[in-house]
Amino acid sequence: MTAPVDTIRNLGPAMAAAFARAGIETAQEIRQLGAEAAYARLLAAGTRPHFMAFQALVLGLQDRPFTDADPAGKTALRARFEALKAAQGPTSPIDDALAEIGVVAAPRRKGDPG
Repeated sequence: MTAPVDTIRNLGPAMAAAFARAGIETAQEIRQLGAEAAYARLLAAGTRPHFMAFQALVLGLQDRPFTDADPAGKTALRARFEALKAAQGPTSPIDDALAEIGVVAAPRRKGDPG
């Protein structure tokens, strides 16, 4: 039997449950998918996007603590995270309202130009 999800550094029972809802049961599956594809599966299964969870996953797969990102690394991770969120398509009405008033960046949706 392969190792459970929570054997990956930074991932605990809540992330293991979220991955199970997305059909991912083992650490090996996450490693084979890679951070972006595994996180995209979480989002597609209905998990709400959370940057710290993505950061914990990416750094955990590198066997690094989730606090180990330097400012430039965190900026790069944020860009990857935002791209994953945008690729998921339409957002919730509250996200759209926050984007409209400039609190958050407007998400790019599939089919948007540029």
